[in-house]
Amino acid sequence: MAEDNVKSSIAVDTAERGLKKHKMSTFTVVFMIFSLVAAGCYGIEDMIPDTGPGLTLVILIVLPFIWGLPFGLVASELGSARPQEGGYYKWVQEALGEFWGFQAGWWRTVSIYIDNTLYVVLAGGYLAGMFNMTTEQERAFKIAMILVFMFINIRGVRDVGSVTNVLSIFVIVAFAMVAVIGFMNWGGNPFEPFTAAPVEVPSDWFFYIGGGLSVGMWMYSGYESMSTIAGELEDPQVISRATIRSVPLIMATYILPTMAALAAFKAAGEAFDFSNWAAEAGEGVIGYATVAEHFVGPAFGVFFIIVAIVAQCSIFNTYIASGSRGFFALADDGLAPPLLVKVDKKRGVPYIAVISVAVVNIALCMIPFKNLIVVDVFMLVSSYILVYISAMILRKRIPPEEYKFKAPGGYGFLKLICIMPICVAFFSFFINGTDYFIGGMVGIITGPILYAIWKNIYGGLASKDPALHPVNPRTRLAVGDLKRMSFLFFVLGIIGAVGSFFLPWYESGWVTELVDEGMTYADAFADNYDMTLFGTQEAMWFGIKVATVAVLVLAAIFYFAWRKVDYTEKGKAVA
Repeated sequence: MAEDNVKSSIAVDTAERGLKKHKMSTFTVVFMIFSLVAAGCYGIEDMIPDTGPGLTLVILIVLPFIWGLPFGLVASELGSARPQEGGYYKWVQEALGEFWGFQAGWWRTVSIYIDNTLYVVLAGGYLAGMFNMTTEQERAFKIAMILVFMFINIRGVRDVGSVTNVLSIFVIVAFAMVAVIGFMNWGGNPFEPFTAAPVEVPSDWFFYIGGGLSVGMWMYSGYESMSTIAGELEDPQVISRATIRSVPLIMATYILPTMAALAAFKAAGEAFDFSNWAAEAGEGVIGYATVAEHFVGPAFGVFFIIVAIVAQCSIFNTYIASGSRGFFALADDGLAPPLLVKVDKKRGVPYIAVISVAVVNIALCMIPFKNLIVVDVFMLVSSYILVYISAMILRKRIPPEEYKFKAPGGYGFLKLICIMPICVAFFSFFINGTDYFIGGMVGIITGPILYAIWKNIYGGLASKDPALHPVNPRTRLAVGDLKRMSFLFFVLGIIGAVGSFFLPWYESGWVTELVDEGMTYADAFADNYDMTLFGTQEAMWFGIKVATVAVLVLAAIFYFAWRKVDYTEKGKAVA
């Protein structure tokens, strides 16, 4: 099979492509990973009123061990054995072949491009609120922010790391101040109340945990992103060492300020009730800045707005580097426009790929971000599943001496830390709401579509070695790709079938509560389910059922097409 022979052709020759090697310390890479994953506690504010103070803290404490740490270990292990430009994309390609490698690379890279816009929008929003800026002024700031960090990235990853060091230290010190001030003004048990409202029936736990988990998974994602730059480091093993060290730093950044703030506010009065926490500014809204603002003085509120802007800049700066290398690696394998492979001869940077991030961010930050974020989480989590599967396959395939680091506990423990988060990832598909589910499914389907188009146009790995990566002349796809597409659409059909039953139950719970209080079902439904991004709630649920049938039909079509065009004359499958 073609994927069994991928290893010999996956390494990107950085010297041939003109990429420049840089010496970076573990200290610098730790802060780059900190920026890619966290850069502060922003986002947790929305967990607290929806989930409850106690359960929020439990999720922040437990989730690293079932989601964050497993991926940190897997990324460190694979990065130590395969420190290549393209990182996770190359790992999946070696384990599962060209088709699945493209899916992982495309899904994660697109999610980074979308994510990056969010950080620009947030930074602009913070600054506009602070200085009462007009729409035009806010837009000018967003464009300036994008162009400044594009310039820094074009100078090379060493400059990216230097800037990230300064920004990350500033953010860490600010949140450390929140933790210290909060603990010095301890006012009660931060775990009370445990949930946002009393649990009346066992199913209530499902809603509270599901709501908190969706945000928590987002907060602990991103450990793999640094791997895409490995080909530009003199010592790429520094990424593995830094990844492991960044995990406790990020845990502490999340848990300690949150616990301290909740405890300090216990004796601060009703205005500081946990239900008033929110990420967006507004009258009566509280957050991490409120801790020092209340106990130290109002000047800290201005300081923390500056911290918030710095945090978004830190994330944005680092993700330009990570996301641009994703498309560089795809293009280098003939699976994206070759223009993205162009490298600045002086600085050794894939400058076209970097500019592409800036251009996309400028375009996206001009439109409502809600219309884009719906495709994001689903694609990110799907790419993670492929990386976990690849880790289990490559542990058996790569010679032990090629690993510079291995997750402890043997192969059995590796399977545990891979299968456990895969189950969490599957659960997460359904807990973000119908809008996110539909948008995510659409985002996933763009993967096989773009693969088929770009494989036909640019040739894929066959353009490098047609003997090692044979192409079916009738489809111009790799032998066996139709079967892989069939499997992907079949899995999407199963997910759609589960979603078509689960989502109406999951999202109708609060309507049922209104009915119990005396409102008619029709009035309760109309009152709570207005038009959403994809139509009415009922229309979306019906659409999921129709789409589920459609993708299962496509799965059958691709399967029978594979049997027809990818079989030998003797009637045996060649892939």
